[in-house]
Amino acid sequence: MSKKKKTMAIEAPILPIELPVLEQTELQSHAFFEMGIIQDCVWDGQQARKVIFDKIIFKNVTFTETALNEVELTDVIFDKCDLSNADFSDAIIHRTVFKNCKMIGMNLTGATLRNMIWKDNLADYSNFRMSDMKQVSFQDNSMGKSDFSFAKLQKLELFQCQIDQAQFSNTKLAGLDLSTCEFNGIAVAPEDLKDCVISREQAYVFVALFGLILKE
Repeated sequence: MSKKKKTMAIEAPILPIELPVLEQTELQSHAFFEMGIIQDCVWDGQQARKVIFDKIIFKNVTFTETALNEVELTDVIFDKCDLSNADFSDAIIHRTVFKNCKMIGMNLTGATLRNMIWKDNLADYSNFRMSDMKQVSFQDNSMGKSDFSFAKLQKLELFQCQIDQAQFSNTKLAGLDLSTCEFNGIAVAPEDLKDCVISREQAYVFVALFGLILKE
């Protein structure tokens, strides 16, 4: 049975009611895209730095193996896109939604994430090492073996996500609620679990993780 969704104040993308469809162009460093829909195109294997997307909706766009280091996203929606192994390291992302996307191995190392929603994505092996997250919500995603090592988490939500074998080394989990998530094990230090919320069923995972013996 699905558990009741807790609400978190996330600022939604601010977009006009109608947007024009933009023509596909090759990605180039320092390019600026604004006020439009980009759909049904392929941007795979490309490389560019400091590209800016402002008030853009991506629909069915492929970014496989594309490197957009230091990309800036503001008021953006990704819908049914493929970002597998895309490199968005050191990105700045604000008021952005990723939904129904394939994002296996997506790299967001060192990214600054604000008011971001990930919903119903296939995002195993995604990388958030050293990222700075505030008011970020992950909802109903598959995120097995994802990496949150050395990340700074503020007002982060993980709701009904599959996070088996996720890595949280050197990341403080105070205030994070994992009680609706599915996992058989995660990598985390005992001192970083202080004030993290788990379910009664999940307690057995941490007993095994820390080498304890539970006496019935």
